[in-house]
Amino acid sequence: MNKVFVDTDVILDLLAERIPFFHFSAVLFTFAEMKKLELYTSPLILANTFYILRKQLGNSEAKNALRKLRILLHVVESSESIIDKALNSDFTDFEDAIQYYTALDHDIKIILTRNVRDYKNASVIVQTPEAFLVTNTFV
Repeated sequence: MNKVFVDTDVILDLLAERIPFFHFSAVLFTFAEMKKLELYTSPLILANTFYILRKQLGNSEAKNALRKLRILLHVVESSESIIDKALNSDFTDFEDAIQYYTALDHDIKIILTRNVRDYKNASVIVQTPEAFLVTNTFV
C-alpha cells in the first residue's frame, strides 16, 4: 500500500473546498477511506491547517473538521534531528524542509503538495495530488 505524506495545501484544498483543487484532494482522501493508500502528515501541518481554517470557520468548526479528517490521517512525529537537518538544509522554506525530513525519517517516499518547486532537490517523489492520481491506479 502506498504511504503518502500530505502537505497543508492538500488538506486545506479538501476542508475549505478550494476550487479547482478540491476534487483531487477529495479523491485522494476517498482512496484513503477505502484503504487503498495510507495518508500521513505531521503535527505542524495540522497546526497550520487549524490556524488557517479557524479564520474561515471559527475554532469549533475548524476542530470538528480536523477531528473528522484525523480518522483518515496518520500523524507522524518530528524530532530534534529532523529540525537540525531542516536548519542545515538547502531548502529556502524551513517548513517544507521539516516536512521533507519528517517524511524521510518515517520511510515515506511520496510527498503530495501543490508547491512541488520547493522540493526540487528531493530524493523522494514530490507531486501534486492531480499528478499522483494520474500516475497511480487504485483498482
